[in-house]
Amino acid sequence: MLNRFIGPYRVHNIKMSILCLVIAILFLRGTIGAAKFSTPEPVLKTHFHYTSRKITEADPATTTTTTTTDTTQNNNNNYATFDISKILKDEGEDEKRDPNQLYSLGPRITDWDEQRADWLSKNPSFPNFINPIKPRVLLVTGSSPKPCENPVGDHYLLKSVKNKIDYCRLHGVEIFYNFALLDAEMAGFWAKLPLIRKLLLSHPEVEFLWWMDSDAMFTDMAFEVPWERYKDSNLVLHGWNEMVYDQKNWIGLNTGSFLLRNCQWSLDILDAWAPMGPKGKVRDEAGKVLTRELKGRPVFEADDQSAMVYLLATQRDKWGDKVYLESGYYLHGYWGILVDRYEEMMENHHPGLGDHRWPLVTHFVGCKPCGKFGDYPVERCLKQMDRAFNFGDNQILQMYGFTHKSLASRRVKRVRNDTSNPLEVKDELGLLHPAFKAVKGSSSS
Repeated sequence: MLNRFIGPYRVHNIKMSILCLVIAILFLRGTIGAAKFSTPEPVLKTHFHYTSRKITEADPATTTTTTTTDTTQNNNNNYATFDISKILKDEGEDEKRDPNQLYSLGPRITDWDEQRADWLSKNPSFPNFINPIKPRVLLVTGSSPKPCENPVGDHYLLKSVKNKIDYCRLHGVEIFYNFALLDAEMAGFWAKLPLIRKLLLSHPEVEFLWWMDSDAMFTDMAFEVPWERYKDSNLVLHGWNEMVYDQKNWIGLNTGSFLLRNCQWSLDILDAWAPMGPKGKVRDEAGKVLTRELKGRPVFEADDQSAMVYLLATQRDKWGDKVYLESGYYLHGYWGILVDRYEEMMENHHPGLGDHRWPLVTHFVGCKPCGKFGDYPVERCLKQMDRAFNFGDNQILQMYGFTHKSLASRRVKRVRNDTSNPLEVKDELGLLHPAFKAVKGSSSS
């Protein structure tokens, strides 16, 4: 029909023009219009990178350059080869203390009991007791702000804090995990003291602070601390009166796990405890005194445990009446005499005892899982730490119908089938909703 109106020649020209226009559009689409009409740029880049690698593999002339580029890229993405010190940098210098002044944890406080009682009366929604006999407790632990010096240490610290969180959740205990070194003078054994004092003063609602070392684990999830036993005590340590007061034995008590009441007495004993702690000459000289005065102590700088033994043994009249040396259960349990007996305990006893039959705490003294060197073979320490973790973790898993295949295994197995009436199922140890987890606000101050 077009031929009739415009003639055959013009029809041919129009067809050619349309064909050229289509070709031009296709060309533009494949160049400047790719982002809008075709494959997204990131996909193109990925495809091009893959294609160029394939071409490189087929072309020996370019192999060296591309391999170097890929190696650099892989190193940038490799956590194992990255130098963490590039980002973990300490800014500035630590504050320098006047060496001529006696060390102090902070300003002297003499009326803390009055200040705290006034605060509690004005803040009834934050009672220091959560029921008539159960105090509000804050468990405090922590580790170095830097990564561990060995590649597995942080993994075991994670297991340790998971273990503590489980126990605290069951027993209505709050938890504080610390990374910060609050006072550079008190590094090492002594870092806990400035932290403890700061937390006591910042949390008047807390009746007891529970310090626990990072290398200690709860191994009896069902044991509730007998709080009524300590109604007249301000400091509870695992230890023995005879070893501390009569023998002055440096291992007569342990400071890796202890309870400290929030009161003026506690501030006073912290003030008396701390002066042996500043690093350098003070700590070195104090260490000589402790080695001379305490039975069996090796020669090394002053540590917080030896200092506490010395303080109690030489000033019993001042402190002894308010210190409870607990040996009825394992507030601290030395791992070397416990971990090999776990299977025997499982066969003959049950959780909730807290003592040698089923220890509340297993403490890996001397293993130093975060350091380069410990006092015991690394394989033995890590193997037994795994066993201790699984021993405690089985008591958590049983609530949900599982258990570890063995104390050496990370894998779990089902020990109870699921049901369409899950609320009727009772866990074996009664830990899902134990009585000691119930919260009823009341204040005794």
